[in-house]
Amino acid sequence: MKAIAITRYGGPDELSEMELPDPPVGPDTVLVRVRAAGVNPVDWKIREGYLAGAFPSHFPLVPGWDLAGVVEAAGPAVTGFAVGDEVIGYARRDEIQHGTYAELVPAPERALAPKPASASWAEAGALPLAGLTAYQSLRAAGVGDGDTVLVHAAAGGVGHLAVQLARILGARRVIGTASAGNHSYVRSLGGEPVIYGEGLLERVQELAPDGIDAVVDFVGGDALTASAALLGRPKRLVSIVDAETVLRLGGTYVFVKPSTADLTTLSELVDAGRLAVHIDRTFPLAQAADAQRLVQEGHVRGKVVLEV
Repeated sequence: MKAIAITRYGGPDELSEMELPDPPVGPDTVLVRVRAAGVNPVDWKIREGYLAGAFPSHFPLVPGWDLAGVVEAAGPAVTGFAVGDEVIGYARRDEIQHGTYAELVPAPERALAPKPASASWAEAGALPLAGLTAYQSLRAAGVGDGDTVLVHAAAGGVGHLAVQLARILGARRVIGTASAGNHSYVRSLGGEPVIYGEGLLERVQELAPDGIDAVVDFVGGDALTASAALLGRPKRLVSIVDAETVLRLGGTYVFVKPSTADLTTLSELVDAGRLAVHIDRTFPLAQAADAQRLVQEGHVRGKVVLEV
């Protein structure tokens, strides 16, 4: 199969197109022929070796945890999917090697769900990791009816979905940090934009004098620290970025988990027209290095996707 892989940790130039053996298919594994793969910040962090201490990793290493594609084969214990099914998946395994920047990916059955029928392949491939991260973060923050929620990095890959999902979960108001150029976009999602940076605490307090009920943080740094002062219940401060800081502040750290049930919910929301996935740019698989450079630079509105 054709894949993009690295043979050592390093910069984007370490990514190269290779011909690799087709991956193994375990008893509870689904082999997916990939049509699109979302590009996420974790991908370049894997490439540079930042996750080497958290996951056993093997070279040649194919990055990527997001996919949309068609079931090519299924292990004998698989009951939920059959050859020919169109699926989406957050295909994170316990070891890093067989990622989604490839024509074929072995995905645990628990990592897959039916593809939203109304979505393009690119939209479907962009949904799993970011959608699950947003959804699970909001649930961890206990977001529900009548809440005022603050979303950090509201125009980004996770944030733009979190703004929409917070409203779906019943939030009365969703305030989102974003650069000035993304304010109209955040408004189009149903959020109220606010500039991040120095003075953020005061700006949010001016927007919401009655207080903030929950914060979901997708950027870390000063925004996370300032957010603790906005909450009466520290546990409703959630971050995916800085485990040490958010736990010290009394909040909750979220590391996204594969979930067929959650992915199915997200897929159904897309098909119901309630959740939209914004694609900033697509790249062919061979240009994975350029795609990672764009994501690593930041300032992406929505998602970047590889088309396979």
